[in-house]
Amino acid sequence: MRIGISVLTHEGQNIWENGLGQNVFFLAQLLRALPAVTDVILLNCGDQSALPLEAEQAAFGFPLVPMRAATDRIDVAIEMGGGLDVEWVDYLRALGKKVVFICCGQPYVGLIESTVFKKRGFFSRAQRCDEVWILPKDRALAPMLEALHRCPVFEVPYLWDPVFLERRAQVVKEAGLHFGYKPAEHVAEDSTPRALRVAVFEPNISVVKCFAIPALVCDTAFRMEPAAIARLNLLNTVQMSEQMTFTFLVRSLDLHKNEKVHLDSRHDFAGYMSQFADVVVSHQWQNDQNFVYLDALYGGYPLVHNSPWLKDIGYYYEGSDIPAGAKQLLRIAHEHDADHTNYLRRSRDFIATLSSLHAANRECYARRVLQLSAKPARATAFAY
Repeated sequence: MRIGISVLTHEGQNIWENGLGQNVFFLAQLLRALPAVTDVILLNCGDQSALPLEAEQAAFGFPLVPMRAATDRIDVAIEMGGGLDVEWVDYLRALGKKVVFICCGQPYVGLIESTVFKKRGFFSRAQRCDEVWILPKDRALAPMLEALHRCPVFEVPYLWDPVFLERRAQVVKEAGLHFGYKPAEHVAEDSTPRALRVAVFEPNISVVKCFAIPALVCDTAFRMEPAAIARLNLLNTVQMSEQMTFTFLVRSLDLHKNEKVHLDSRHDFAGYMSQFADVVVSHQWQNDQNFVYLDALYGGYPLVHNSPWLKDIGYYYEGSDIPAGAKQLLRIAHEHDADHTNYLRRSRDFIATLSSLHAANRECYARRVLQLSAKPARATAFAY
């Protein structure tokens, strides 16, 4: 079986601009290792002739092929990182080849926010694929996707590997910086908390991952124990600094009144944490699998989060329970350093289960591609 996975190349592309770009390579790496798969290529849906430098340096070795030039080189096309041309997809299916749509973004919000807020979005013809594959975070939306795409929806494992993070950490090291949480050399025997430098990495382009709840968690902790919070760094917020509601919220914080809030632009995780922060506070709504959580855990950084997926890892608070999140943050200030070794071990053990090399992940994807290939070709709908 020969498989092509779509990628979207564009000028100035960086592997850190979103998690999807990395996830394509993790999936390609897994599929290439399956006995039933003889070749994996990347279907170029963009305007560049090469992959981002970080991907090239990682030496994955996957050919980047224009869509239409790949027709005779694949048996299965997976739409993942870039939208496939629907006329080409129809032609593939007419030849008896299979097409899969892997939905990585939160599908409901992707449809509704673009419509309601008149934002630029992307949506291709619904009836274009043989199957839809979703990640565990979106299982509640499987019925919606099945109704929309008129085909079966299957859940597949979430994949992650530290390869890109480790390469970036090496660059940071060569610059004289250190990536990875540093516990205090001597844990205080009294009740003095560690003064935490907090970073909030939410992208602030959707309600599913936004700064507001983390900022309130940090401010509540500061009001409970001022000595525990040294600084609050809100990334991806500079572009909102003149927006009235944003300004009102930030200026209402006691942290802001005490000049402890810093607004910043987008930065990569390793580069930023190695210089400016030692704790990550996050919040999500119906989107509980995110790369930044794994970046933090792999680096041993305390992670305050509300992801049920990681309920037993890091410092969990439920839903939007701001007081509970604040208590977890204060717990870090008082207790984390003494337990850091165990924290890092538990985090790394969990991360190992997400690897493309993990047997359970390979078994699931192998079963999925074999069952897909065994299906008879479906009639292609040409309605637009």
